[in-house]
Amino acid sequence: MTNLPAARLSRARRRANLGHGEHSEHGGPSRHGDGRVRLPVPPGLSVPLGCDAVGLPARHGFRMMAHLSRPGCVFADTDWWWWVVPAESDDGLLWPQPAQYVPGVYVPATRPRLIHSPEGNSPYTPPIPLYLMACRVADTAPAWSTVPHQGS
Repeated sequence: MTNLPAARLSRARRRANLGHGEHSEHGGPSRHGDGRVRLPVPPGLSVPLGCDAVGLPARHGFRMMAHLSRPGCVFADTDWWWWVVPAESDDGLLWPQPAQYVPGVYVPATRPRLIHSPEGNSPYTPPIPLYLMACRVADTAPAWSTVPHQGS
């Protein structure tokens, strides 16, 4: 077993399970047993913090992109757009509906494709501006948890 606290163990598992550019034998995103698809972070991008994903319905995608100054990797299918964020970007944030926060990069999507690559070497969209835009789209006030983070 390991001596890492539970929260750090979770982060370590996410990092270990990430894998750059994991694809199926057909060159597309790989499928998980439950129908989720792994978003393939392009090779050459640094992911020292692990990756999670935030999804919003496609009808909000262009508006979100227009207001984010430094979007990272963004994937889309016909129904959802997915932004890659650092692992545990949900810590202390209450993501509003209809946003979906997904630990790891296995998302409920159909044939997502990379529609935006970052300018730098990081796949991450900064989570706070993304969160604030998700709140704006949901017409709700931002809400932070007052419970301190445990285990870091």
